[in-house]
Amino acid sequence: GLLMALDVPQERGLGHLDQRYLDGLEVCRFPLLPFLQPLPLDWMYLLYTVMFLGALGIMLGCCYRLSCVAFLCPYWYLLLLDKTSWNNHSYLYGLLGFQLALLGADRYGSLDGLVRPQKRNAHGPLWNYALLRAQVFIVYFIAGLKKLDADWVGGFSMGTLARHWLFAPFRLVLSEELTSRLVVHGGGLVLDLSAGFLLFFDATRPLALVFVTYFHCMNSQLFSIGMFSYTMLATNGLFCRPEWPRGLLARCPQWLQGWLPSTKPPQPSPDCHYGGRGSQGGLRPRQHLAAAFTILYVLEQLFLPYSHFITQGYNNWTNGLYGYSWDMMVHSRFHQHVKITYRDGLTGEVGYLKPGAFTQSRRWRDHADMLKQYSSCLSRLLPHYNISQPQIYFDVWVSINERFQQRLVDPRVDLVRAPWSPWTPTPWLLPLLVDLSPPGRQRLQELEAQLDRHTDAVFIADFPGLHLENFVSEDLGNTSLRVLRGEVLVELVEQQRNHSLQEGEGMQLPAGQYHKVHTVSPEPSCYMYLYVNTTALQLERDLTRLRELRERLRNGTEQSPLPPELRPLLGEPPPAGVPLDPVVSLFLRREQRRERESSLAQRLRRFLRRKFFLFRRSALMTLIALRNLALGRPAPERLAQEVAFASWR
Repeated sequence: GLLMALDVPQERGLGHLDQRYLDGLEVCRFPLLPFLQPLPLDWMYLLYTVMFLGALGIMLGCCYRLSCVAFLCPYWYLLLLDKTSWNNHSYLYGLLGFQLALLGADRYGSLDGLVRPQKRNAHGPLWNYALLRAQVFIVYFIAGLKKLDADWVGGFSMGTLARHWLFAPFRLVLSEELTSRLVVHGGGLVLDLSAGFLLFFDATRPLALVFVTYFHCMNSQLFSIGMFSYTMLATNGLFCRPEWPRGLLARCPQWLQGWLPSTKPPQPSPDCHYGGRGSQGGLRPRQHLAAAFTILYVLEQLFLPYSHFITQGYNNWTNGLYGYSWDMMVHSRFHQHVKITYRDGLTGEVGYLKPGAFTQSRRWRDHADMLKQYSSCLSRLLPHYNISQPQIYFDVWVSINERFQQRLVDPRVDLVRAPWSPWTPTPWLLPLLVDLSPPGRQRLQELEAQLDRHTDAVFIADFPGLHLENFVSEDLGNTSLRVLRGEVLVELVEQQRNHSLQEGEGMQLPAGQYHKVHTVSPEPSCYMYLYVNTTALQLERDLTRLRELRERLRNGTEQSPLPPELRPLLGEPPPAGVPLDPVVSLFLRREQRRERESSLAQRLRRFLRRKFFLFRRSALMTLIALRNLALGRPAPERLAQEVAFASWR
């Protein structure tokens, strides 16, 4: 329970509201139910305090049922309040909290047992264990079934993960591509499918505990998933024999056992059924109800990940809202371009909004239901800025699992007035061009392999009748466009010239100018941009020269005097009046990062440091909020200083 509560500050993002709260800015939110709205920030921190105390009570077994309610109600309120923060693990915490509220998890080593003898060191019903084990089994097994997706099996979901330092031992014997396919994707698939079965049986449990522990420890370093890895490590004990904590405590010194939970055999419990051996031979209605609930709950959890045919409005390129289907890491996205256009309904004036205006989330870019909520919110806020009856258009370009960049929604549709229902497919959602995927992604990899490290490529797919408006920066030299499939018309805006290109043809694009690429073929077009980032290339050359210069300074082979702006290479501050060269500053930061990554102890210290400041900030902001509720809010200047102190790192 405490592990789940500690995850809430970063999962629910309460801290991100502070500055907007102080500045009085308007914020677009994405609740699952329209009537759900956040409380004032001070009250939100009070709610979090109640939830934390509830989780602490669950862990200690103190006022157990009340503690479960104190944790469960605020948690589900916060979860349903913001869809953008949904994850599979945050959903799992809510399910575990619901289960704990029904179970007798305060029978051993609990504070309640000190005041209620009938609970002290008493048996727990077997259905309690069955429910928790089934939940964890479903998390593993359904995640494995979801990984049977062609993208995961083909090695496209986590294409770059094999470059992480954790996979360096595997890269000693395997290439990076084989490490990705066999270890990252193949290993993840096999472990998820088999972990639940291996943990369940006594003969295979020791082996399963080794692999599962290694798996979750790796995940804690690979992904920013809060306390999920540690929570899953804690669930390993559910699959062991129920008496394992008693046997572990029996090995402690005799003088210490007096302060620990009892190691004596447990007493019978009225909640349990002992067949003909106990005084109660028959099953009571409550026990029938518990058995029926366990069966129905497990069936519901098996059905829900595949219930997307009911809530079709939440389906996008992937099924449903991300967070309750156990499709962990199956889909990776890369956004190349997001444009928000507004049109004044009275004057026809057209303007553009910065993506993410009035919100700090980015999850809305991938979900049609959130785009609808975002457009509705913008239509309410823009009239405050003299924009009447606003029409909102989104142009979202995204690549999923290393496919072409393509549009998610139709940019010609005003989403303020566009229909959307949770029960029917979204009509303005553009389909994923899966027919281009199998040969297309292999072709993309072949083309990228032919490029030198200074040349980059962007692969685009677009629908007939649509066009891409693009600007070639002057930093990008030798930019060209080449058609891979279909037919396009390239419009050079400033030159007022058009060029028609068919499959296999290409052209150079002028730098510093806008152009439009129209798809004129009856089928979708595919094309790619090739460009050299001359500014980045020159920067790499400068950094290489600085690295060579510092090596010569260290070994004493550099004879020429060092200019003042380069003195920081020796660890000295620049002379007074001499500003720090930005290239030198970037070089020093990169070198420090490289040195940090080479030390495991420094990585551990950095990890602990981040956690310390996260919990420090959460505690201080909670104290500030409770003080405000009890004594009133101080002057805005002082409150801003207190928030700045709480956020200090």
